[in-house]
Amino acid sequence: MPSPTQSDLHVNQPLTNVSVAYMQSADSFIADKVFPKVPVDKQSDLYWKYSKSDWRRTEVRRRAPSTESAGVGWTETTDSYFCHVYAVHKDIDDQTRANADSVFKLDRDATEFITNQHLLKRDQDWTNSFFKTGVWATEKVGVASAPTAGQFVQWDQAASDPIDNVAQWILDFRQLTGFAPNFCVMGAYVMKSLKNHPDIIDRIKYTQRGIVTEDLIATLFDIDELFVSYATVATGPNIPDAVQQDAAASYGFITNPKAVLFGYAPSSPSVLTPSAGYTFTWKGYLGGNGQGIRVTKFRMENIKSDRVEAEQTYDMKVVCNDMGLFASAVVA
Repeated sequence: MPSPTQSDLHVNQPLTNVSVAYMQSADSFIADKVFPKVPVDKQSDLYWKYSKSDWRRTEVRRRAPSTESAGVGWTETTDSYFCHVYAVHKDIDDQTRANADSVFKLDRDATEFITNQHLLKRDQDWTNSFFKTGVWATEKVGVASAPTAGQFVQWDQAASDPIDNVAQWILDFRQLTGFAPNFCVMGAYVMKSLKNHPDIIDRIKYTQRGIVTEDLIATLFDIDELFVSYATVATGPNIPDAVQQDAAASYGFITNPKAVLFGYAPSSPSVLTPSAGYTFTWKGYLGGNGQGIRVTKFRMENIKSDRVEAEQTYDMKVVCNDMGLFASAVVA
């Protein structure tokens, strides 16, 4: 049975100025903010990858009279992308539309609902592509005490020193790549712990407000951009009865709330600039620059309904895995 039904939409008059929805705010999502988007004409193709070591050595030599200069060059290889198309729709049948009270803006509500579906899907794919172990060249793991190589004291422990940890990680990152990380993606529980960490509070206690904000933490970490993932997703059975379905559902953060990713990405795609990742978008299909979510409405006469449909297309790719540092179990 389609939902909402006619009886759901025809409500008693005193209630027509009230509605409740749970669409999350746009700043909860991160998938479209971290890595540059690369609009492409074809659904799949190749792109060039240059060797790192060739750009990190010099073959310049002293030149003797009447001799050639030293010759240099670089090596390259290719990698590929494939932009999958993702779509979802919501049908608005004629009977429901005819019976709906004026409080219900069916087309608007359907658009927001399916857009929210895409935002959830995109953050899930981003997390599965980038925000986990086994992806990046450098990994750290938090422990309660006595850290060994590749470990650090978890940032919610009394002996922890997150500012020094990050400072050392940035130095190691520079040594490995020649670049400093310019972004950080942080889980919600990590941000909570940092806002209450005594070392950080002590550092900022003489600022104008003396309140730990995300911008202040980014400054302390010497990072240009800091993103905190707050988007949540429901899991559980799909039950026709809304009350029973909500009672059976559980909710959790899409992105690991106890992890952190540091990395480098340019502000826009560049041929000779490395990036931890790119999001390829198929502009040849969606038109324009191929970014965002395209919403269309069209008639489904065979079922006497209007269909509101949303599409997006992308391929989220790790481009240079040494341009990322992932820390897990950052807090207990």
